[in-house]
Amino acid sequence: MKKNSYTFCYIVCWLGLLFSCRLYAEPKLPFTVAKIKPSIVAVGTFMPARNPRAVFLGTGFVVGDGSLIVTNAHVIPSRLDDLHLEQVSAFYRKGDVDKVIATTVVAVDKAHDLAILKISGAALPPLRLGDVASVQEGQLYAFTGFPIGMILGLYPVTHRGIVSAITPSVIPMLPSEQLDVKMLRKLAAPFNVFQLDATAYPGNSGSPLYNPDTGEVVGVINKVFIQEGKEHALSNPSGISYAIPADYVIKLLKDKNLR
Repeated sequence: MKKNSYTFCYIVCWLGLLFSCRLYAEPKLPFTVAKIKPSIVAVGTFMPARNPRAVFLGTGFVVGDGSLIVTNAHVIPSRLDDLHLEQVSAFYRKGDVDKVIATTVVAVDKAHDLAILKISGAALPPLRLGDVASVQEGQLYAFTGFPIGMILGLYPVTHRGIVSAITPSVIPMLPSEQLDVKMLRKLAAPFNVFQLDATAYPGNSGSPLYNPDTGEVVGVINKVFIQEGKEHALSNPSGISYAIPADYVIKLLKDKNLR
């Protein structure tokens, strides 16, 4: 009888441990994505007299007090049609309604391809900028954005992958004919970026790279290696993407007194 009691207790403890491990192992990403999505916006331009009125250029995410949007500098158009009231704008979906909100460009860091926009009107839910120093090669992260623009509507899409390398921002082995002034400047002042094994598309530019457990942002999706040129970006992506570390976002916000 005593032996049977020990066996029963052992089985109960083993089942309890197994159940606890399964609970611990349950993926947190679905819950994190639900928390992240209200902070993701499409970035582009809006012009009332144009058809279509909205032109999508990339992705952005909300930070700070909820009035600031982070995106890539290359997403922001160099020129606007002021005569026809063209504005840099943010687009998002609230419930069943598509929303557009005017923005002002308040900070640009071309060296790290970052830009900060300020929205007018009510604040949106901000994301927290995390500790970049904790990022290690082999760790799993996720990013959420609009990989093929607004073709499928304002429904953010999530991808995940590991940080496959932390590597300099420039590729040293380039043919001499590709070395222009801009590239030479980058060669003179390289900085580390996160190389990812996840597939991102041109519309993902400006998407947040975040911890799937906490939602803390550690980087900004920046560029994609594309096989055979941009015209095949959707049909034949290379599967290698890059993200700018979020500490450059923090520095830009601080330098412009935005946080």
